[in-house]
Amino acid sequence: MSNFWDSILLMISAFVFVAYLIIMFQIVVDLFRDDEMGGGSKVLWIIGLIFVPMLTAIIYIVARGKGMSTRQHASIKRAQSETEAYIKGVAGKSPAADIAEAKALLDAGTISADEFAKLKAKALA
Repeated sequence: MSNFWDSILLMISAFVFVAYLIIMFQIVVDLFRDDEMGGGSKVLWIIGLIFVPMLTAIIYIVARGKGMSTRQHASIKRAQSETEAYIKGVAGKSPAADIAEAKALLDAGTISADEFAKLKAKALA
């Protein structure tokens, strides 16, 4: 019966340790994400997390917990908008924009009517 309880204790302690590590990583990420906090304050929080980790983590979560979620949401929105901008830049223009650009080149005399027809067919394909 001793092995059963040892196994249960091992599973519980492993869960608690992993949860502790996740909280510590979240705090460190939040520290470096915060633009308003100065470098000295960040260093003091890191030193506190190294030497008195549990107490410092509890104080940090109580004192700056609401700001953590705000900064995380802002970071997610910024990453999402950057991704959308990148996709729009890579994906190219709409067929109508391509045809309008080709028409402007045709009107300027840069391309011939045959080249315009090829560009139009390519845009519509």
